[in-house]
Amino acid sequence: MKNFNDKVNFIWSIAEILRGPYKKEDYGKVVLPMAVLRRFDCVLEETKEDVLSQYDKYKNLPEESRDEILNRTSKQKFNNVSKYDFQKLLSDSDNIADNLRDYINGFSQTARDIIDYFNFDTQIEKMDRNDLLYLVVKRFSEIDLHPETVSNIEMGYIFEELIRRFNEHAEAGDHYTPREVIRLMCHLLFLNDDEVFTTEGITKTLYDPCAGTGGMGSVASEYIREHNPSASLKFFGQEFNEESYAICKADVLIKGEEAKNLAFGNTLSQDQFSNQKFDYLLTNPPFGVEWKPVKKAVTEEHENQGYNGRFGAGLPRINDGQLLFLQHLVSKMKPLSEENPNGSRIAIVFNGSPLFTGDAGSGESNIRKYLIEHDLVESIVALPDQMFYNTGISTYIWILTNNKPAHRKGKIQLVDGTKFYKKMKKSLGQKRHELDEADINNITQLYGEFSENEYSKVFDNEDFGYRKVTIERPLRLNFKVDDGRIHRLNDEKAFQNLVKSKKKGEAGVKEVEEGEKLQQLIVTALQELESDELYKNREEFEKLLTDAFKNANIKLNATLKKAVLSALSEKDETAEICTDKKDNPEPDPDLRDTENIPLKEDIHEYFEREVKPHVPDAWMDEETIKIGYEIPFTRHFYQYTNLRSSEEVSNEIRELEESIMDKLKKVMG
Repeated sequence: MKNFNDKVNFIWSIAEILRGPYKKEDYGKVVLPMAVLRRFDCVLEETKEDVLSQYDKYKNLPEESRDEILNRTSKQKFNNVSKYDFQKLLSDSDNIADNLRDYINGFSQTARDIIDYFNFDTQIEKMDRNDLLYLVVKRFSEIDLHPETVSNIEMGYIFEELIRRFNEHAEAGDHYTPREVIRLMCHLLFLNDDEVFTTEGITKTLYDPCAGTGGMGSVASEYIREHNPSASLKFFGQEFNEESYAICKADVLIKGEEAKNLAFGNTLSQDQFSNQKFDYLLTNPPFGVEWKPVKKAVTEEHENQGYNGRFGAGLPRINDGQLLFLQHLVSKMKPLSEENPNGSRIAIVFNGSPLFTGDAGSGESNIRKYLIEHDLVESIVALPDQMFYNTGISTYIWILTNNKPAHRKGKIQLVDGTKFYKKMKKSLGQKRHELDEADINNITQLYGEFSENEYSKVFDNEDFGYRKVTIERPLRLNFKVDDGRIHRLNDEKAFQNLVKSKKKGEAGVKEVEEGEKLQQLIVTALQELESDELYKNREEFEKLLTDAFKNANIKLNATLKKAVLSALSEKDETAEICTDKKDNPEPDPDLRDTENIPLKEDIHEYFEREVKPHVPDAWMDEETIKIGYEIPFTRHFYQYTNLRSSEEVSNEIRELEESIMDKLKKVMG
């Protein structure tokens, strides 16, 4: 097998053996753990006999001490003391299930834990019951998955392509990000980071809270080694999907890295690195996925810890947790200090929602407000569509840092990378576009130059902020007492409540009877006022009404009086303005509107220029002002295309008609 597709197709052919007892979406329950076991087997093959020899000498030692010795012999961070390997398993087909279990139990604890996350024992039993186990082991024994044959990067590709085939309908971002997208993220994340590229033997940390199968860490480590072979990038990650976690941990183990740096659990509710900060943070959180399962934990942290916790800036709507992950990453940034003058950098992939979803005062807007006002957002890069395996939607890379260079301070750069891609010869799921090295370099250059052009725009932070101001217009009502308006009184809730009672028995009956009497008295008093006269001054009409009820010896509370006025009134632009007790205009809720005024604009000048000429009687309610932030990315790169002239369209239609008629004549002969 000379290339990636050969290897994937070979393993897929093994999966096809399972057809019948297994559904296609369940193939992964067998193939993924078997691939991990076979890779372990290939890695340990060379030292297998030496390890068994050492085990005989030291088997009575405590496991931890024994494993230290055996790991030195195996030249890995793990070992296997079972007498079996893949080849020896095939020599006893009758007992292959028990022998495979013995082989798995022979691994040291860390490797054994990885297999446990696959819940593989159930599949061993099922395959054995269906006479598939021997054949599956035999086929896997035919493929060499040693890291010298299949690199860690390539193995990541294989796992992720298999996952994609097993689950064609997985949500975008659930498992992995295309490697060329990660490659671009690394270019943007590490660009101009002279320290990591030039310092001999430097060690930095990288963290991914949605680690998946470990692609972010693998590509980033490879990228750093290309530029500085002596540099070390320690990878830390957390993953919630058990299969992905097991695959990622296996990769970490084989690379000789610390398996303890990879943790299992939901990052939002169970931060396994709560006291740690990192140099670089790189991730692709799930797009548009509900965070309802962790709502209790997240809400409690938000309310009880505020900015001392991870979610102080705000909580987004329940159906999309992307901005929760970004806040989590911000909490993991190393603060600037003498010991750490470089701070931290973040690269995160989002869909379009975090750019603009949520009005001023909403959780999303408040999160953007916090990020922008703290000058953390450095750049946002739009990717081509159809880049991901499980979705064709538009996606964006956000770059954040708490240590912007001087020329970027107070600025945000938007880069339109949507035109830089190549069409794939064969699509993978919904992925039809890919980035080659030239595309990555072009986008990186646009980002690095930090200049204004067709594909790059630079803005002040304040350009994305606005004040949401409530615009009020006065309430204008006319009043009339006629049969139609009196009848409308029956629709008023306060009037209806007169004949309802929460009391029981005789007391309740009595209260309803008294209510019915009051209803009749009110109607009678109003009927005596019936006329064709139309009142356009509420104060004048209220006085008339008050006198009429006083003469009829009717006492109304404020709620009931309001109901009567409501029934007898209608909106009227020609009526006088209704005022409150302080003689201030009373606003009409139906005419209430809002204006989003850019932060850089004086709100009073804006109001006089944009609002007053259209509604002269309007005013601003400045007590309701909310500050919001949104990033209308597409608007800034929109290019108007002139519509074709009607003459051109008419000529085209005429030509089509003539063409159709010619063809009809030929058919009708």
